[in-house]
Amino acid sequence: MIKFQHTAEAFATAAIAVLVSASFASAEQGGRYWTPGDAQPVQQRVTHLGRHGARPATLMRKVSPAAHVEQSGILKAREHHLILQVNSNDAPAMNLALNNAANVTQYYKDIGEKVKIEVVTFGPGLHMLREDTSPVKARIEEMALSMPEVSFKACGNTQEKMKQAENKDIPIVRQAEIVKSGVVRVMELQEMGWTYVKP
Repeated sequence: MIKFQHTAEAFATAAIAVLVSASFASAEQGGRYWTPGDAQPVQQRVTHLGRHGARPATLMRKVSPAAHVEQSGILKAREHHLILQVNSNDAPAMNLALNNAANVTQYYKDIGEKVKIEVVTFGPGLHMLREDTSPVKARIEEMALSMPEVSFKACGNTQEKMKQAENKDIPIVRQAEIVKSGVVRVMELQEMGWTYVKP
């Protein structure tokens, strides 16, 4: 009886081994697997990765970035960044910088995208933001009210040098912010990815 039991176990083990190896062999040739408990063989899809790592078409379906943004519900307007440098005491150059700022602001407003613009002045260009000498002071006041996207930076180093040269305080228009160095400000903004333009 014990001998019969051992024989039956050996036969069952051999039968399982044959079925498993047949299943793998069949899969390599035609993609059909036999699974225990199924009355019929089940057709399985076998996809081999090629040289370039191809995947089944269902996994390769591409979703456009716009569709992905819409699906995720995160619809954010892109934001642009521009530096306008003024370093000469020249009224036409100052007006050109302000024209550029106004035109860029309007352009992005029209297409529904955001923009930030910094007008950075240093050297003789600081006259643009001086309360007592600016030829464009009225335009700066107007733009500060109508275009919050545009800001003005005055170089503190230049202000200090002008103070020493003229032996008096150098007043800056209230719409401007004083930074330690105008050149450093331009560099730092560029390092953050801002676009630089010298009108």
